[in-house]
Amino acid sequence: MAEYGPTFAPQVSWTLMALIGVAALMVNIPLGYAREGFRKFSIGWFVCIHLSVPLIAYLRLSNHVSAWGTPAFIACAVLGQIVGGKVRRIRRGRP
Repeated sequence: MAEYGPTFAPQVSWTLMALIGVAALMVNIPLGYAREGFRKFSIGWFVCIHLSVPLIAYLRLSNHVSAWGTPAFIACAVLGQIVGGKVRRIRRGRP
């Protein structure tokens, strides 16, 4: 039997990583939409930004995705916040 070296984490499929990223994006679109209605740096603003973090962490940990995937999930969450905020600004007539 050939030994290929130590593995530090089980291999996770790219499909699973993509699904978690899409979930992070989709959850943050309505949160970004809601965030636009709050004054910057208010309690509601912080809640809208951080509310999805436990869900994303749960999805990552329950599917045994290593911490190396975290930057991609954060990028998807930030993109969702930006898209949601932009949708609200467009619907209200502000660019």
